[in-house]
Amino acid sequence: MMRELTYYVAVSIDGYIAGPDGEFDRFLVEGDHAAPIWARYGGTAPTALAEAAGLPVEGGPFDTVLMGWNTYAVGLPQLPSPYQHLRQIVFTRGHEAPAGAEDVEFTDRDPVEVVRELKAEEGSGIWLCGGGALAAVLRDEIDRLALKRNPVVFGDGIPLFARSSYAPEAFRPTAVTAFDSGVVLAEYARG
Repeated sequence: MMRELTYYVAVSIDGYIAGPDGEFDRFLVEGDHAAPIWARYGGTAPTALAEAAGLPVEGGPFDTVLMGWNTYAVGLPQLPSPYQHLRQIVFTRGHEAPAGAEDVEFTDRDPVEVVRELKAEEGSGIWLCGGGALAAVLRDEIDRLALKRNPVVFGDGIPLFARSSYAPEAFRPTAVTAFDSGVVLAEYARG
């Protein structure tokens, strides 16, 4: 069985994964949704933050994380290797690897080719954690969506799929869980 690519991300009600300047501080990190979502998607917090919160990083559904440069750069310079417990691949053009990022793979290769190679390898799930432009490029390769829809409207920002052309595709819902915090975890599978 081939590995699956899951786009697992927090999103506003109006479809943004961050504000215009990359802001994401309005997404709820505490509330009745936190523990159940972590139980389902453990290992999806930066290693240092998870350890500081006493959350285990092993045993989650993913062993590889993909991100664009802008998503990766959010943690710089403090977290040059944010997900040390996962294989980390950053898609970039022209950016140099910062100090302390020796275990992060930086590539300017075609993301579709890289994902197809990863899917053919042995391992568990592949997590696309952002950003919207990379998600648009990889749209046809995404097998699952896991959206943490937050009870906030941004009005502007980085869309879930940036610069994507009009080409409707059906995803079928596999689970929808609403929490008192207002967060809704909506999970979908392709077709």
